[in-house]
Amino acid sequence: MTLRPLALALLASTSALPALAQEADPMTDQVVQAPRGSWSFGAGVDSDNRSKNVSKSGGDASVWALAEYSSADGAFYFGPAAETVKSNGSELEVSLVAGWRPQVMGFDLDLSAEHKWLVDADLTDDAGAWEFTADLIRSIGPVEGKLRLQHTPDGIGSTEAWTWYEARASWDQSPTLSWSAGVGQREQEVGVDYVGWDVGATWQLTDRLELDARWHDTDADGPAVVGTDIYDGKFVVGLATYF
Repeated sequence: MTLRPLALALLASTSALPALAQEADPMTDQVVQAPRGSWSFGAGVDSDNRSKNVSKSGGDASVWALAEYSSADGAFYFGPAAETVKSNGSELEVSLVAGWRPQVMGFDLDLSAEHKWLVDADLTDDAGAWEFTADLIRSIGPVEGKLRLQHTPDGIGSTEAWTWYEARASWDQSPTLSWSAGVGQREQEVGVDYVGWDVGATWQLTDRLELDARWHDTDADGPAVVGTDIYDGKFVVGLATYF
Protein backbone atom coordinates (compact mmCIF):
# COMPACT_ATOMS: atom_id res chain seq x y z
CA MET A 1 0.00 0.00 0.00
CA THR A 2 1.44 1.08 -1.09
CA LEU A 3 -6.28 1.94 -0.43
CA ARG A 4 -10.49 6.67 6.96
CA PRO A 5 -14.76 9.29 10.27
CA LEU A 6 -14.71 12.63 8.61
CA ALA A 7 -13.67 10.72 5.50
CA LEU A 8 -17.26 9.67 4.83
CA ALA A 9 -18.17 13.28 4.10
CA LEU A 10 -15.32 13.38 1.62
CA LEU A 11 -16.61 10.25 -0.09
CA ALA A 12 -20.13 11.63 -0.28
CA SER A 13 -18.89 14.66 -2.18
CA THR A 14 -17.56 12.41 -4.93
CA SER A 15 -20.51 10.04 -5.26
CA ALA A 16 -22.09 11.74 -8.29
CA LEU A 17 -21.21 9.82 -11.46
CA PRO A 18 -20.05 11.74 -14.54
CA ALA A 19 -22.46 12.06 -17.45
CA LEU A 20 -22.34 9.39 -20.13
CA ALA A 21 -20.34 10.23 -23.20
CA GLN A 22 -22.30 9.77 -26.42
CA GLU A 23 -21.21 9.43 -30.03
CA ALA A 24 -22.78 8.57 -33.37
CA ASP A 25 -22.38 5.10 -34.89
CA PRO A 26 -21.13 5.79 -38.48
CA MET A 27 -22.89 2.64 -39.78
CA THR A 28 -26.35 3.43 -38.42
CA ASP A 29 -26.25 7.16 -37.64
CA GLN A 30 -27.68 6.24 -34.26
CA VAL A 31 -26.39 7.74 -31.06
CA VAL A 32 -24.75 5.07 -28.91
CA GLN A 33 -23.47 5.30 -25.40
CA ALA A 34 -19.71 5.09 -25.01
CA PRO A 35 -18.35 2.73 -22.33
CA ARG A 36 -18.25 4.44 -18.97
CA GLY A 37 -16.13 4.02 -15.89
CA SER A 38 -17.32 3.30 -12.38
CA TRP A 39 -16.81 4.24 -8.75
CA SER A 40 -15.65 1.87 -6.02
CA PHE A 41 -15.34 2.53 -2.30
CA GLY A 42 -13.49 1.19 0.72
CA ALA A 43 -13.42 1.77 4.47
CA GLY A 44 -11.80 0.09 7.43
CA VAL A 45 -10.24 0.16 10.85
CA ASP A 46 -6.71 -0.88 11.89
CA SER A 47 -5.24 -1.43 15.35
CA ASP A 48 -2.34 0.82 14.23
CA ASN A 49 -1.89 2.97 11.12
CA ARG A 50 1.30 1.62 9.58
CA SER A 51 2.93 3.13 6.50
CA LYS A 52 6.24 1.75 5.31
CA ASN A 53 6.23 -0.30 8.53
CA VAL A 54 6.23 2.85 10.71
CA SER A 55 3.26 4.03 12.80
CA LYS A 56 1.45 7.19 11.65
CA SER A 57 -1.01 7.12 14.56
CA GLY A 58 1.38 6.85 17.50
CA GLY A 59 0.53 3.19 17.95
CA ASP A 60 -3.20 3.89 18.33
CA ALA A 61 -6.08 2.52 16.28
CA SER A 62 -6.96 4.28 13.02
CA VAL A 63 -9.93 4.45 10.66
CA TRP A 64 -9.80 5.17 6.94
CA ALA A 65 -11.99 5.52 3.86
CA LEU A 66 -11.43 5.98 0.13
CA ALA A 67 -13.22 6.34 -3.17
CA GLU A 68 -11.86 5.52 -6.62
CA TYR A 69 -13.17 6.24 -10.11
CA SER A 70 -11.78 3.92 -12.81
CA SER A 71 -12.09 4.31 -16.56
CA ALA A 72 -14.04 1.69 -18.51
CA ASP A 73 -10.85 -0.21 -19.40
CA GLY A 74 -9.48 0.11 -15.86
CA ALA A 75 -6.34 1.88 -17.04
CA PHE A 76 -6.92 5.31 -15.53
CA TYR A 77 -8.14 6.09 -12.02
CA PHE A 78 -8.43 8.88 -9.49
CA GLY A 79 -10.07 9.54 -6.14
CA PRO A 80 -9.88 10.92 -2.60
CA ALA A 81 -8.97 9.18 0.65
CA ALA A 82 -8.75 10.05 4.33
CA GLU A 83 -7.26 8.40 7.41
CA THR A 84 -6.79 9.27 11.07
CA VAL A 85 -3.21 10.01 12.13
CA LYS A 86 -1.22 11.71 14.88
CA SER A 87 1.24 14.04 13.20
CA ASN A 88 2.24 17.66 13.82
CA GLY A 89 -0.90 18.29 15.87
CA SER A 90 -3.18 16.85 13.18
CA GLU A 91 -5.49 13.87 13.62
CA LEU A 92 -6.64 13.60 10.00
CA GLU A 93 -4.80 13.19 6.72
CA VAL A 94 -6.65 13.61 3.43
CA SER A 95 -5.32 12.91 -0.04
CA LEU A 96 -6.16 12.92 -3.72
CA VAL A 97 -4.55 10.46 -6.12
CA ALA A 98 -4.52 9.94 -9.89
CA GLY A 99 -2.87 7.06 -11.71
CA TRP A 100 -2.44 4.83 -14.74
CA ARG A 101 -2.35 1.02 -14.78
CA PRO A 102 -0.98 -0.22 -18.13
CA GLN A 103 0.17 -3.73 -19.02
CA VAL A 104 3.61 -4.14 -20.60
CA MET A 105 5.10 -7.47 -21.75
CA GLY A 106 3.19 -9.52 -19.19
CA PHE A 107 3.81 -7.10 -16.34
CA ASP A 108 1.25 -4.86 -14.67
CA LEU A 109 2.38 -1.29 -13.99
CA ASP A 110 0.77 1.13 -11.57
CA LEU A 111 2.02 4.71 -11.86
CA SER A 112 0.45 7.34 -9.62
CA ALA A 113 0.79 10.85 -8.20
CA GLU A 114 -0.81 11.65 -4.85
CA HIS A 115 -1.09 14.87 -2.88
CA LYS A 116 -1.55 14.60 0.91
CA TRP A 117 -2.61 17.22 3.47
CA LEU A 118 -2.64 17.25 7.26
CA VAL A 119 -5.86 18.89 8.49
CA ASP A 120 -5.42 21.55 11.24
CA ALA A 121 -1.72 20.77 11.64
CA ASP A 122 0.52 22.88 13.87
CA LEU A 123 2.45 24.04 10.81
CA THR A 124 2.70 27.45 9.18
CA ASP A 125 3.57 25.79 5.89
CA ASP A 126 4.53 22.36 4.51
CA ALA A 127 1.26 20.80 5.68
CA GLY A 128 1.01 19.04 2.31
CA ALA A 129 3.28 16.97 0.11
CA TRP A 130 3.39 15.16 -3.23
CA GLU A 131 4.10 11.43 -3.32
CA PHE A 132 4.94 9.60 -6.56
CA THR A 133 4.68 5.80 -6.81
CA ALA A 134 5.69 3.24 -9.43
CA ASP A 135 4.74 -0.44 -8.99
CA LEU A 136 5.89 -3.31 -11.22
CA ILE A 137 3.74 -6.42 -10.70
CA ARG A 138 3.88 -9.96 -12.10
CA SER A 139 1.50 -12.81 -11.29
CA ILE A 140 2.09 -16.48 -12.06
CA GLY A 141 -0.74 -18.68 -10.88
CA PRO A 142 -1.33 -18.13 -7.15
CA VAL A 143 1.98 -16.27 -6.69
CA GLU A 144 2.46 -12.54 -7.19
CA GLY A 145 5.60 -10.41 -6.95
CA LYS A 146 5.76 -6.63 -6.76
CA LEU A 147 8.54 -4.04 -6.82
CA ARG A 148 7.73 -0.54 -5.58
CA LEU A 149 9.54 2.78 -5.89
CA GLN A 150 8.13 5.80 -4.02
CA HIS A 151 9.54 9.31 -3.85
CA THR A 152 8.63 12.61 -2.23
CA PRO A 153 10.65 15.67 -3.30
CA ASP A 154 9.62 17.60 -0.16
CA GLY A 155 7.77 15.92 2.69
CA ILE A 156 5.32 17.29 5.23
CA GLY A 157 6.70 19.56 7.96
CA SER A 158 10.42 19.31 8.57
CA THR A 159 10.70 16.16 6.46
CA GLU A 160 12.63 16.78 3.27
CA ALA A 161 12.97 14.45 0.28
CA TRP A 162 12.72 10.70 0.86
CA THR A 163 12.70 7.55 -1.26
CA TRP A 164 11.24 4.11 -0.48
CA TYR A 165 12.27 0.88 -2.24
CA GLU A 166 10.24 -2.26 -1.55
CA ALA A 167 9.90 -5.85 -2.75
CA ARG A 168 6.75 -7.85 -1.95
CA ALA A 169 5.51 -11.36 -2.60
CA SER A 170 2.13 -12.99 -1.98
CA TRP A 171 0.67 -16.48 -2.31
CA ASP A 172 -3.02 -17.36 -2.55
CA GLN A 173 -3.32 -20.52 -0.49
CA SER A 174 -7.05 -20.69 -1.23
CA PRO A 175 -9.79 -18.43 -2.64
CA THR A 176 -10.24 -16.94 0.84
CA LEU A 177 -6.73 -16.99 2.33
CA SER A 178 -3.51 -15.38 1.10
CA TRP A 179 -0.08 -14.92 2.65
CA SER A 180 2.24 -12.00 1.93
CA ALA A 181 5.51 -10.44 3.01
CA GLY A 182 7.54 -7.42 2.09
CA VAL A 183 10.86 -5.75 2.81
CA GLY A 184 11.81 -2.17 2.02
CA GLN A 185 14.37 0.53 2.63
CA ARG A 186 13.66 4.21 3.28
CA GLU A 187 16.27 6.89 2.62
CA GLN A 188 15.54 10.38 3.98
CA GLU A 189 17.41 13.67 3.67
CA VAL A 190 16.13 14.78 7.09
CA GLY A 191 15.06 11.81 9.15
CA VAL A 192 15.90 8.23 9.97
CA ASP A 193 17.12 5.85 7.27
CA TYR A 194 15.87 2.35 8.00
CA VAL A 195 14.92 -1.06 6.65
CA GLY A 196 11.36 -2.20 7.33
CA TRP A 197 9.54 -5.46 6.80
CA ASP A 198 6.18 -7.14 7.36
CA VAL A 199 4.65 -10.60 7.10
CA GLY A 200 1.06 -11.67 7.50
CA ALA A 201 -2.14 -13.15 6.12
CA THR A 202 -5.39 -11.83 4.66
CA TRP A 203 -8.71 -13.65 5.02
CA GLN A 204 -11.65 -12.93 2.70
CA LEU A 205 -14.45 -13.26 5.25
CA THR A 206 -17.22 -12.39 2.77
CA ASP A 207 -17.42 -10.99 -0.75
CA ARG A 208 -16.96 -7.49 0.67
CA LEU A 209 -15.20 -7.98 3.99
CA GLU A 210 -11.58 -8.93 4.66
CA LEU A 211 -9.38 -9.33 7.73
CA ASP A 212 -5.63 -8.73 7.69
CA ALA A 213 -3.24 -9.77 10.48
CA ARG A 214 0.39 -8.68 10.09
CA TRP A 215 3.67 -8.17 11.95
CA HIS A 216 5.54 -4.91 11.15
CA ASP A 217 9.09 -4.13 12.24
CA THR A 218 12.15 -2.02 11.36
CA ASP A 219 15.84 -1.92 12.21
CA ALA A 220 15.61 1.72 13.40
CA ASP A 221 16.66 1.24 17.02
CA GLY A 222 19.67 3.54 17.29
CA PRO A 223 20.13 6.82 19.21
CA ALA A 224 18.36 8.76 16.46
CA VAL A 225 15.00 7.35 17.51
CA VAL A 226 15.41 7.07 21.28
CA GLY A 227 12.23 8.23 23.00
CA THR A 228 9.89 7.11 20.21
CA ASP A 229 8.18 3.83 19.50
CA ILE A 230 6.78 4.42 16.01
CA TYR A 231 9.60 2.25 14.57
CA ASP A 232 9.14 -0.61 17.03
CA GLY A 233 7.80 -3.98 15.93
CA LYS A 234 4.08 -4.52 16.36
CA PHE A 235 1.34 -6.98 15.44
CA VAL A 236 -1.43 -5.12 13.59
CA VAL A 237 -4.95 -6.31 12.77
CA GLY A 238 -7.16 -4.59 10.22
CA LEU A 239 -10.75 -5.03 9.03
CA ALA A 240 -11.76 -3.60 5.65
CA THR A 241 -14.78 -3.53 3.38
CA TYR A 242 -14.85 -2.75 -0.35
CA PHE A 243 -17.88 -2.10 -2.53
